[in-house]
This record gives sequence, C-alpha cells and structure tokens, in this order.
Amino acid sequence: MKKHKSSENYRQADIIPLKDGISALLKAYRIQGKLNEVVVVSSWERVMGKAVALKTQEVFVSKGKLFVRLTSAPLKHELVMAKTRVLEIINAEVGEEIIKEVVFL
Repeated sequence: MKKHKSSENYRQADIIPLKDGISALLKAYRIQGKLNEVVVVSSWERVMGKAVALKTQEVFVSKGKLFVRLTSAPLKHELVMAKTRVLEIINAEVGEEIIKEVVFL
C-alpha cells in the first residue's frame, strides 16, 4: 500500500495554530473590538481589586470610553485623581489601547 504523500503535505500546509485561526475569524467578522471591551469589563474586579469591586455598581464601555458607576464618593474622588493610572492598567490588561478615557459616575 502506498501513502499519498501529496495529500499529507497538503494537509500539513493547511494546519495553523488555533490562536491564529481564532484571530483570523475575529478579524473577518470584525468583532475583536467588542471582545476586547468584554474583557475590560469582566476583568475590572481582578485588575482593580476586591475593595474597589465591592463599591462598583456598574461597569460598561461605549465608544472607547469606560464608564464606572461607584457607590462611594471618596473612592470616586480617589480614582478620578488616579484616572491616567487606571487607564494604563486597563489597557495593559487587554494588551492594546482599547479605552481612550475613563469616566467615573
């Protein structure tokens, strides 16, 4: 029995890493940006810590802005003062500049 080497080589040429395949799919359907926004929202507690997360009422992204509704006025004031640092931490979590501005409500 002979093996068909040409078909084996053809299959090897078609094999790509799963990560690359998923990236190509996200790019083709233009949903990478939305996925990154979801990652930002879901990682808020991990990035900012449990204490901040407990006083956070709502987190959402709209048009490149991260909106955070807080239940504590002193915490809001403190985070407003550290807004650029919060922005850096959030964008570092995703690995690219998704969020242009942070708004504390």
